[in-house]
Amino acid sequence: MRRVLAVMAHPDDVDFGAAGTIALWTAQGVEVTYLMVTDGDAGGSDDGVSREEMAALRRDEQRAAAKAVGVTDVRFLGRPDGRLEAALDLRRDIARVIRQVRPDRVVTHSPERNYRVIYPSHPDHRAVGAAALDAVYPDARNPYAFPELREEGLEAWTTSEVWLSGGPVVDHRVDVTEVFDRKVAALRAHVSQIAQMDDLEGMLRGFLGAIAQEGGLPEGRLAEGFQVVSTV
Repeated sequence: MRRVLAVMAHPDDVDFGAAGTIALWTAQGVEVTYLMVTDGDAGGSDDGVSREEMAALRRDEQRAAAKAVGVTDVRFLGRPDGRLEAALDLRRDIARVIRQVRPDRVVTHSPERNYRVIYPSHPDHRAVGAAALDAVYPDARNPYAFPELREEGLEAWTTSEVWLSGGPVVDHRVDVTEVFDRKVAALRAHVSQIAQMDDLEGMLRGFLGAIAQEGGLPEGRLAEGFQVVSTV
């Protein structure tokens, strides 16, 4: 594995779901690219900040968070926060980035609703997960899908697997105990979103500790969980 593309709905989604895993990958020399479908303009709770200002702020926060885990390539599609649908134009735009980056692995949201923990099942998350899966298969690998991409010089590309975050199924866990501090640092970069959280680190330890425990990891270990889908 040489390249990974993380396709997420909002700034901070990748950091809550996968920043520890990504920190491990970049430490191993893997090239990781972030694609944020929105700028998170509907986030936050400060009426004194315009939505345009919030979008710019959240882009800057995501770039800072990415640096905390070794990622420098951060891209935004600028779609409206809270109004995403897994439509053809979104599939095309994600397929375009897949063909540009040519990743071996894509990390994205699960398109399935999680009834155990509702927060990962934001409608934008599920829409992006569905669109990203369709972009991986069949769109990005089919040279005749979206012919305008070939006209841009982007040839078909086959991604081997997709890692889904936040869904009801977890069949793979990554021990992130040793890079937990980097995950916390990434999330602390999202000041506009986490400033009101009294105990961010404690919340994360509880959540990641439960994932580790469910996977049979030793007591005290912390893990991020995914559903791994082979796409070849």
